[in-house]
Amino acid sequence: MRIKKQWKGIGAAIASFTQWNTQLTGLFTFAESPKHHALYQKFGFRLRFLTVIVAKPVQQAQPISLVNRYSHLREDERVQTLKASYQLSNFIYEGLDLSQEIEAVQAQGLGDTVLLWDDNSLVGFAVCHYGAGTDAGSNTCYVKFGAVRSGSNAGQLFEQLLDLCEALTVAQGMSRLVAGVNTSRDEAYRRLLVRGFRSEVIGVAMHRPNEPGFSRPDVFVLDDWR
Repeated sequence: MRIKKQWKGIGAAIASFTQWNTQLTGLFTFAESPKHHALYQKFGFRLRFLTVIVAKPVQQAQPISLVNRYSHLREDERVQTLKASYQLSNFIYEGLDLSQEIEAVQAQGLGDTVLLWDDNSLVGFAVCHYGAGTDAGSNTCYVKFGAVRSGSNAGQLFEQLLDLCEALTVAQGMSRLVAGVNTSRDEAYRRLLVRGFRSEVIGVAMHRPNEPGFSRPDVFVLDDWR
């Protein structure tokens, strides 16, 4: 009965994705479970790279600037920032849009979004949950999604964005920062390890169709599809 329900649920989801003309669908599942791999493969999903959920203790950081938080922007500034966030993510992968996630986190009081600016251009952002009653949990700041502008200085921007995430963690009285990264983004993963992040959960991303999407070596993105 349980397997039949899974089949019906996945089939209904696939039907919706097809109706919406979704370009790429993906999921996170157990890396060590051939049964899960086989189930999803029957629906056209294919195994890609491992996704690692990493965490580090955060004890000290400089106070985060008010202008670097979505919650402290004026309404007109929020409208422009949402447009800028879409332009940034759409450049990484066409159609990738986190504006609704940013608004939902703000409206529901789940956390905040930190913003990285270069003069007047948005070059990075991270949608974060923090505290009990959120996906983060007690004493934790959790990066639901984070990205920086692609280019020759993307690695440096990524480090700056992580600085902002650590500063937000401390500013909210939390002591633990959690994020997810697909290991196909090798440089992003390596930089997390150098900063003291350590693996807590290891899963595998499955894509439909079998293409990389925005999980590529040149991309600096943090995400968790659980």
